[in-house]
Amino acid sequence: MGLSAPVFAQAETAVAIFAGGCFWCVEKDFDDVEGVLDTLSGYIGGEAETANYQQVTYEDTGHYEAVQVTYDPAITDYDKLLTVFWHSVDPLDPDGQFCDRGPSYRTGIFPQTDQETEQAEASKLAVAAELNAEIATEIIPGKTFYPAEDYHQDYYLKNPVRYEYYRFACGRNARVDQVWGDRSYLGTSYRPE
Repeated sequence: MGLSAPVFAQAETAVAIFAGGCFWCVEKDFDDVEGVLDTLSGYIGGEAETANYQQVTYEDTGHYEAVQVTYDPAITDYDKLLTVFWHSVDPLDPDGQFCDRGPSYRTGIFPQTDQETEQAEASKLAVAAELNAEIATEIIPGKTFYPAEDYHQDYYLKNPVRYEYYRFACGRNARVDQVWGDRSYLGTSYRPE
């Protein structure tokens, strides 16, 4: 009888999709969360059967720039990801995020299951109460995610100086701090339990 290599169980993963303005920034914010295994920039929410940057940015396709977050549910969960999402965007702005204006830069949550839809709706109500304001972020289940072009993937890692300048000049961190104060999530300070 020969020896065989040990068999290791493959970790179970789950996927969440969020639109929070420029996907370069959303990708970076979620990459900083413990339990997030991968992030993928892309497009979601439109009616066209394909999407690319040119179409989404310059035509009226209805797509959002979004990030697909693959995570280990044994380490983090959907509710924590929702908290990170809310505290890293301006959920009050219906017309885009920070310096990025237009439909493709709106905020949105794209649940993959009925349970996620319920969690997203409950979190939206809690955020509305916390900020005492109407929340512009939409919750839109059942849409297809289209990966963005390769040059958009891991942009903050490939172009760190350009990325940091863009994020600062666009006013993202300043506005998130203005909306959330010490509860803002900028990948460094606020850590939801």
